[in-house]
Amino acid sequence: MCNNIKGVDNIHNNEKKCNHAHKYNSNNISSHAHKHNPNHNHKHNNCHEHNHNHCHTHSHGGKFPVLMYFTGLFSFIVGYLLENSYPMYSNILFIVTVGIAGYHVIFEGLGNTIQNTKKEKRFSPNVHLLMTLAAIGAIFIGNYEEAAMLIVIFAGAHFLEEYVDEKSRKEITNLLNLNPTQARLVLEDNNTKTISIDKVEVGDKLQVLNGDQVPTDGIILSGTTFIDESSITGESVPKEKTIGDEVFGSTINGEGTFIMQVTKEPSDTVFAKILGLVSASQNSLTKTATLLQRLEPKYVTLVLVLFPVVLLVSRFIFGWSWEISLYRSMVYLIAVSPCALAASAIPTTLATISNLSKRGVLVKGGAYLSHLSNIKAIAFDKTGTLTNGEPVVTDYVFEENESELIRVVVSMEKQSNHPLARAIVNKFPNVEPIELEVENKIGVGLVASYLGDEYSIAKVSVFSDVSAALNKQVKYLAKEGKTIVFVAKNSNVVGLLAFMDIPNSSAKPAVEYFKKQGIYTMMITGDSYLTGEAVGKIVGVDEVRANIMPEDKAQIIKSQKGKYGSVAMLGDGVNDAPALTLADIGVAMGNGTDIAMGVADLILMKNDLSKLRYAHKLSKKMLSITYQNIIFAMFVVVALVILNFLGKMDITFGVILHEGSTLAVILNSLRMLKEVKE
Repeated sequence: MCNNIKGVDNIHNNEKKCNHAHKYNSNNISSHAHKHNPNHNHKHNNCHEHNHNHCHTHSHGGKFPVLMYFTGLFSFIVGYLLENSYPMYSNILFIVTVGIAGYHVIFEGLGNTIQNTKKEKRFSPNVHLLMTLAAIGAIFIGNYEEAAMLIVIFAGAHFLEEYVDEKSRKEITNLLNLNPTQARLVLEDNNTKTISIDKVEVGDKLQVLNGDQVPTDGIILSGTTFIDESSITGESVPKEKTIGDEVFGSTINGEGTFIMQVTKEPSDTVFAKILGLVSASQNSLTKTATLLQRLEPKYVTLVLVLFPVVLLVSRFIFGWSWEISLYRSMVYLIAVSPCALAASAIPTTLATISNLSKRGVLVKGGAYLSHLSNIKAIAFDKTGTLTNGEPVVTDYVFEENESELIRVVVSMEKQSNHPLARAIVNKFPNVEPIELEVENKIGVGLVASYLGDEYSIAKVSVFSDVSAALNKQVKYLAKEGKTIVFVAKNSNVVGLLAFMDIPNSSAKPAVEYFKKQGIYTMMITGDSYLTGEAVGKIVGVDEVRANIMPEDKAQIIKSQKGKYGSVAMLGDGVNDAPALTLADIGVAMGNGTDIAMGVADLILMKNDLSKLRYAHKLSKKMLSITYQNIIFAMFVVVALVILNFLGKMDITFGVILHEGSTLAVILNSLRMLKEVKE
């Protein structure tokens, strides 16, 4: 049974219309339109037409077709039991079986062929036409039982394959069902009122109880809790959230209760963007799948054109009677039906997308998975991609009373919101602060008085009275690409702190993986050469490009494409957008800007490069399984044709092997739902 995949129309009807509930701005990840090159067109639109003349749809009117099938099956059984005693009644029941059990097969075979032909103004047959003609032909030559058997097996396998195929989209279905529908609005008198999610506005205060679904994106105003963000990031471990932290719609609140302020319209949330992206991805298939879809009606047309040739060959070359020749021609229609071939790529692609979506990796279409599997070089942005995006204290040296100086420094920095200040406070979380009056003097730094002494914290260039030992430390740390600040007491430098935006834990393993795959690795950064080299050395990239302006990143990607062929680019900022656009596969980090996410082809919802490694492994497995399916499907077709002309196969045997091969292909595709072992 062939498989007609039409996006998620059958599981999310609201996505059928162009002006559905998900409205996105120009920076939205699902409405962008840009071009990488003539062969890499990134135009995505959730409302595009998706008609490929597939074998059948996955919607047959609910329970009615199933009821009709079992009615026809009952008719077949009765006919079979009466065959010897009442052959005429038996034949009538067999004909009834064909009409009842296979009505949707016949309707799609004849009806869709006529409809598609009128629409496209050229002969455009549906694959079910072959089975329909085979059944009618069998009746014509008096093989009533075999005609009925063909339909019973074919239609029965149809429902079985439909059930199995749905498993490839199970995770996507679950994802779509996670969309929140209600929210608890906090009124001015602090009472709450349950309202529809579409009535929530930016600035509203919402109450989220334990176990509730977070209605939309916002900021926690009061309360502390743990939130399951697996629907967004793919990470199953709940994340602690408190006042000031951002929360995302569709995520699941733990045992705590909190009040949040809405920061985004429900249609503009991260989850809404994910929904739009996933929905669009179902209609963007691999090149192989798209090619098979285009060739399908042409293939069926060729089969029909060759039908009289097969009939004449059977009669005049093999010397069979007209009746036998016509019978062999009917079997030929079954044998060469390309249902298994048509199912070779689409279920595989959908299962892969489902697998990745479950693990927090969003891809804008199967075509980009093909690009990912074939990359020869990969370029990484540094800040926020290979690194955590926040500086940390890596080294500190104090020449006198260390504990007292640390306490003073922490107390001073607690009154600043500078990233370096946060790094110092995070470095020494257990220090008891001192109440100090802190002044931020331009060109000098932070200044405070404590027990009659004046303390200051500032960059190296502010101070001249520095000991030889500290100067030596400065030179050493600077070579490692670290940022250094001095701590002074009464204008005398008594210590230093060194900072660095260090690589995240997943960076080095990811780089090592791609290098083992023979993929050239590069880091592109706007930071200084020393900083870039230091990070590049830690993670192990083949090449570092530092002091690079945003406009130059795209030129580097262009050069890499000319040198290596297919190139991937990872980034998270606005400055990375041109390079992401030009790359064959652009990858954005989940905490990146809307612009970066909008132009990227693949999004890591959690800033975890192991997810990219996983996606690459999965994309290669996807291509492997697709090729397995194609080879197997073609082998079955050739084998059935040979057996037919050897006179070793009848209609029943032919349809069993045909349907068995299609089911085998779909089941093989479902292997893509399994997690790939690291």
